Amino acid sequence: MRHALRDTSSLLLGMGILMLGAGLQGTLLGVRATLEGFSPLVIGAVMAAYYVGYVAGSLAAPSLIHRVGHIRVFAALSSVTCAAILLQSVFLQPAAWALLRAVSGACFAGIFVVAESWLNDRAKSNRGALLGVYMVVLYLGLGAGQLLLDFADPQSTTLFILVAVLISIATVPLALTAQRAPDFTVPRHERVRELLAKSPLGVIGVFVAGAVGATFMALGPVYAAIVGLEAPAIAAFMSTGIFAATAAQLPLGRWSDRTDRRTVILSVSLVAALAAIATTAVEGGSLLFMTVAGLCTGLSLTLYPLAAAHVNDHLDSSQLIAASSTLILINGAGAIVGPLVVATAMQAAGARAYFGSFALLHVALGLYVVWRKTRASAVRPEHKEPFTVAAPQSSPTGRLAGRE
Repeated sequence: MRHALRDTSSLLLGMGILMLGAGLQGTLLGVRATLEGFSPLVIGAVMAAYYVGYVAGSLAAPSLIHRVGHIRVFAALSSVTCAAILLQSVFLQPAAWALLRAVSGACFAGIFVVAESWLNDRAKSNRGALLGVYMVVLYLGLGAGQLLLDFADPQSTTLFILVAVLISIATVPLALTAQRAPDFTVPRHERVRELLAKSPLGVIGVFVAGAVGATFMALGPVYAAIVGLEAPAIAAFMSTGIFAATAAQLPLGRWSDRTDRRTVILSVSLVAALAAIATTAVEGGSLLFMTVAGLCTGLSLTLYPLAAAHVNDHLDSSQLIAASSTLILINGAGAIVGPLVVATAMQAAGARAYFGSFALLHVALGLYVVWRKTRASAVRPEHKEPFTVAAPQSSPTGRLAGRE
């Protein structure tokens, strides 16, 4: 493990810095859009454009890396991402922001493909442990990036410049590394209908995970601004959910390895729904509000690895790589739909529709879990794949999600 960490230290450092910029970028855009008077529906469409670009980038990036290599793709896409965020500080129209968000999504997809395929090449017997370190780096960077929102006035260009600076600096460790870039093979995909036939609950769970995760990242800052939270409180609101997910993923995953994963998914959905409902009964911005809101959103971000692991339990080891690629696309589809639907609800019913949507989605998933339990027996322990920490909207390399 020590050797693998040494070989990937420059990549992990670069990704940590990159996620500082990415975390600040998403929250900054949501807050600034609210301050500019964009309606919730318009903001939802703008933020969902990121995931449209992400899905497109997920499909295109592997071939690009195969042609020109990891480091060149990482540097080129980081440069384009910097340009996109700077242009968003100049052109404050929704259409321009949607286009630039789509560009950012495509670029981040390619960057994640670079990172995860590089890690896969360096991971031998410590694949799960190395992925766990990688995910901790991503989540800590993403959560810490929220705290930079109070660094300057969101209505100025300073924070846009800071995001661009962080993303630009993130390329330096990888560009200067003496490590050999890995070989790369374009992954194949399992068909969605084939996965749906083998594990309908897992596929639905991955889709819902995309919807709730993207809703939190895209509309969380918008909700917080609408209910009157100031910049430090918005940063705390977002970072609490991200750090909660970081802390909860591994314990929940280990629990799901020892029992029926459907029970764990049901428990997560039930507690998240109750926490979402509880936010309406406490004062916004209070410590209790931050606690229950963080519990809801943090648990929402743990759904993807649990649902993906449930799908993997129904597959042969030879199918895991191809299935992971398809699951990322399903998750991305949910990420496109979620913010659009929730933004529409917020446009019609106000801010309360934000956590109301979380409650509804989790209740619906929980009821589906209960129904599936009556239709199929639990996976036998000897047929289960070990849980692996993973993030929603991760890259479609598929290589770190299962055993090879």
